[in-house]
Amino acid sequence: MNPLRRFWRRTRPVQTLPVGQAYALWAANYPPHAHNALMQVEQAAVLDLLPSLSGKSVLDLACGTGRYSRVAQERGAAQVVGADDSLAMLRAGGGRATVLAPMEALPFKSACFDVVICGLATGHLLPNRLRPAIREMGRVLRPGGTLLISDFHPYLFWIGGQRAFTAPDGRRYAVEHHPHLVADYFGALAGAGLALTGLAEPVVAIGKRDHGRGVPAVLVLRAQRLMR
Repeated sequence: MNPLRRFWRRTRPVQTLPVGQAYALWAANYPPHAHNALMQVEQAAVLDLLPSLSGKSVLDLACGTGRYSRVAQERGAAQVVGADDSLAMLRAGGGRATVLAPMEALPFKSACFDVVICGLATGHLLPNRLRPAIREMGRVLRPGGTLLISDFHPYLFWIGGQRAFTAPDGRRYAVEHHPHLVADYFGALAGAGLALTGLAEPVVAIGKRDHGRGVPAVLVLRAQRLMR
């Protein structure tokens, strides 16, 4: 059976928690690797679009326990910094070069990173917070630098998909999520001085609901900061 189909069968409507509360609970058993089928599909798509990181300075934004920080280190990045607004997740990850910060207010100088990776996090932002967050991502990128954003695909959310997890007490919860359209990202990237250079919407089978055609599971966008 398709791994994502098993993931889908386990996803049932559960109580939705605010982002901060959810990750405070999830941190205790959130490993720093792609630990479910959805994340495996997402990471494969991100890696397909990822530029060479050798000798680069990389920001792992909304880093959680440091999944993409580890990827960057393994791929030869010269400097890797993680930032997240969940202290519980940062502590669970145990990384040294980490900063507690929201996506819309990064405590870094402008043009200080070659690559910014933001994995499966922008959907936690309310719609009016998406543009400020992407503007900050663009601000900290050097001219010519690359931004990679991935998120739960809005279509999967609209047909009932949830970012769900099992807490240490055994109860299931979902994380607050706000779907953003591809057009929303296009507008936010353009407003931040970023040019889209790649896009992926990997399609997966989830069973009878997709009528044999599959559904897009994640959305991955690659953009470059314009040279000025």
